[in-house]
Amino acid sequence: MNWRVLVGSILIAILTSTQASSETAPQAHGVPPGDSRPAVDVELVIAVDISYSMEMEDLAAQRDGFSKAIASREFLQALRAGPIGKIALSYFEWSATNDQKIVVPWRQIDGPEAANAFADELMKAPILRGSRTSISSAIKFAMPLFEQNPYRGSRQIIDISGDGPNNVGDPVATARDAALQQGIVITGLPVLINATPNGTTDISHIEHIDWYYEDCVIGGPGSFVVPIIDRENFNGAIRTKLALEVAGLTPKRSTAPSVDKEPRVLCTIGEMLWQERWNTIVPASKDTSSPPIKDASSLDKQMSKDDAMLNKKIKGICRGC
Repeated sequence: MNWRVLVGSILIAILTSTQASSETAPQAHGVPPGDSRPAVDVELVIAVDISYSMEMEDLAAQRDGFSKAIASREFLQALRAGPIGKIALSYFEWSATNDQKIVVPWRQIDGPEAANAFADELMKAPILRGSRTSISSAIKFAMPLFEQNPYRGSRQIIDISGDGPNNVGDPVATARDAALQQGIVITGLPVLINATPNGTTDISHIEHIDWYYEDCVIGGPGSFVVPIIDRENFNGAIRTKLALEVAGLTPKRSTAPSVDKEPRVLCTIGEMLWQERWNTIVPASKDTSSPPIKDASSLDKQMSKDDAMLNKKIKGICRGC
């Protein structure tokens, strides 16, 4: 599948007819009776990976892509097509288990003025970075945001992006399933720019991060992924994905697999890679420059020390850049 062609065809579809080249996504759930909060069509939380595995150029392209997408005519066209014509939108960035930062809190988007204000607020915030990759903690952080939201929509969506598998915190499938039980839909924006080739892996990346997102991260009625295949693809892919989510549509591919199918990528592959790094399962290399870790307590201390040193070094360079 040529994702450049798909992105272009879906954008044309959204601008012309909300049915062409796409399928209507099922509604997640209705608004509870007696809820007095102002109604919107969708409550959308955007959760963005800022871990060190993402290059600064990719982080900048990602931030720019979301900002431009929110102010785009495709996004606004999808917004106007809803029965209410309004959505609630929030944006946060995440990395490790306890590293989540709300960049733009809940805002009602009801037209170009509100969309442009959200985009401007997003672009003014500094781009920070953090250690490790905890998709599960990002999902758990996002879930209570819907209860705190001053608006109420008939659909609740977590739009989560990232370029590597979960490697710390709860298992990603456990967090995903907890969100689905609350009627929350999870969609994915897997970043393939730094994917490892030919079946190889490194500490932060795997070959098929799109498969991992499809099989282990996303879920719920109408869930789907739109992959980022290169840096120039950020704007088009993000614009397509947000417009589809707001319009309640899905592309004809990259939906969540049937629950009775085995994942094509092990959902704990990220945790295993970290364990292999510290010689707790199979040594990742013949490097003997570091002594082996002998117990779980020592492993945690060594990993925390490693993360702290890396965190201090990178944030000292990149804070506010």
